[in-house]
Amino acid sequence: MKNVILGTAGHIDHGKSSLVKALTGTDPDRLKEEKARGITIDLGFANLPFPDGITVGIVDVPGHERLIKNMLAGAGGIDILLMTIAADEGIMPQSREHLAICNMLRIKNGIIVLTKSDLVDPEWLELVKEEAKKFVKGTFLESADIIPVSSKTGDGLDDLKNRIYELAKITAPKLINGIFRLPVDRIFTLKGFGTVVTGTVLSGTIGLDSPVEILPSGISTKVRGLQSHGKSADKVYAGQRAGVNLQGIDKESLKRGDVVVVPGRFLSTAVIDAEIELLAESPLVKSRSLLHFYSGTSETIARVILYDRDELKPGEKCFCQFRLKDTIVALSGDRFIVRRLSPLETIGGGEILDPHPLKRKRSQGTEDLAAISSGSIEAKIETRIRRAGLAAVTKSEIEGWISCDLPEIYEALSVLEKKGSIISVQGMFFHKEAFELFKRSAKDQLDRFHKANPLKSGMPKEDLRLKIKAGQKPYIALLSVIGDIVSDKDTLRLRAFNPAVGSADEGLKKKVLDILSKEEFQPLSRAEIAQKFSVPEKNVTDLLKLLSKEGLLVRITDAVYLTKENYDIMINRLRQHFSKKQDMTVAEFRDLLATSRKFAMPFLEYLDSNKITLRVGDARKFMLK
Repeated sequence: MKNVILGTAGHIDHGKSSLVKALTGTDPDRLKEEKARGITIDLGFANLPFPDGITVGIVDVPGHERLIKNMLAGAGGIDILLMTIAADEGIMPQSREHLAICNMLRIKNGIIVLTKSDLVDPEWLELVKEEAKKFVKGTFLESADIIPVSSKTGDGLDDLKNRIYELAKITAPKLINGIFRLPVDRIFTLKGFGTVVTGTVLSGTIGLDSPVEILPSGISTKVRGLQSHGKSADKVYAGQRAGVNLQGIDKESLKRGDVVVVPGRFLSTAVIDAEIELLAESPLVKSRSLLHFYSGTSETIARVILYDRDELKPGEKCFCQFRLKDTIVALSGDRFIVRRLSPLETIGGGEILDPHPLKRKRSQGTEDLAAISSGSIEAKIETRIRRAGLAAVTKSEIEGWISCDLPEIYEALSVLEKKGSIISVQGMFFHKEAFELFKRSAKDQLDRFHKANPLKSGMPKEDLRLKIKAGQKPYIALLSVIGDIVSDKDTLRLRAFNPAVGSADEGLKKKVLDILSKEEFQPLSRAEIAQKFSVPEKNVTDLLKLLSKEGLLVRITDAVYLTKENYDIMINRLRQHFSKKQDMTVAEFRDLLATSRKFAMPFLEYLDSNKITLRVGDARKFMLK
């Protein structure tokens, strides 16, 4: 099965809905007001199946200029355009605006249909054909077939169906292997079912009971029922018109412009980097102007910031940023349309390049946007990862950033890894430039720290992270793959670094060991040692830690250190005591070491915590064998 979306376009009362009904047997006008007035006010839908399994879903759009926003809501997923021109009227204002919109949306194929051909004579019909050829010159319809039809008599309908079928066969399939995304263009309730939303599935597939998320509101729900082309379905696919029955959701909580997606992939945005192009007949646009912005089925107001100029002239294009009044869901590669605020007319459109851009100044270069605009999928993804810097990018973030089939994304990532352009660490992708900068910065910071603190075993991990300005998760991940850096609990050091006492401190080292040995079980504190030898307390602190690491001292607390000899004496005295008695009081321990309670208590707490002694009530028992 292949699913293709065909859309109508053209001026009001040029026979679009009648043509759809003649082709399919379905009247796309569904509203009472539409029936009464004989015009299409909102989107209508019908299906045109072919024997070989190709199904063409038809979106019938309104032609009245005040209803262009409804037309735009249906135009986003169109593969084939039926440009309708009434033979008795020729080209009209909405003919021009609809063509401009579809051209900006980069619809690939189409057919020019001269409706109401039964109302004119052959000579007049030839004139209208010539007018149509001039009308579409320079657009995607320049080489399109021109087929006169009459919905009333049926003339030309078979030729039109045949041409639709030929185009449907060559239409590139939508992103069936992408992540499910359905922009909502219609919402209603069915008795006994609840809320139903409809739209064109732009990518991926979804099945019954699947969890879904409604963005930008963030509502979580699941699929209660599915329908495509008028029939119930277990699954719906990219390229199909689909109705989705949502579980437990009120109609009032949804709106056109919402997007139904699989959870955890897509993010809403209110800022977009894009490439904008103005129509040749458009007025110029100044930077910071307000415009109507349309993407998918969403409509909002946007302020446009032109990056390399103060104004954009008709027919020109440039890179820009849109700052949206309302959040939307958009991917890199999506198309958009812009219209003036007043008078309300279409003036241009373009391509969304980055739906989650970094902050940038207008004076900054736009080389990254040029790479996204014209580069291969590898270039686009590499640019995205490069721009992330040390923040890194996960696979799921890339999947929800670019409009692409998943296998294409995975292949691009594989190619970039093999080339060495990116590296993957613990599920995160870093550009080689960010990785090399991180490695250089980390080693430089550690080298400076070691030179300034030769007695310290390493730099606190958090201190280095704050200096490099990296997030916790990427920071830990990158450290794990840098072989020149050694992690030791909460500190880091260069592998080649070994803390050592310099020649100038050798004398202090001997003095400290001598005084601590002499004082036995009433050792001097750091501050007392510093004062006694007239050195900074910081130097004493570093020296005590280094001597402890070398095994010459035993750290009891931050303030209390014993020489290894005195520590061994303490253990031997305990063994002698417990060889005669089963327990020991604090007073007995104090007398055993000839010390004071001030030191006896931290000694005992150290022994307890290291399971050398066990406190039972007010006494201790010996745990060593």
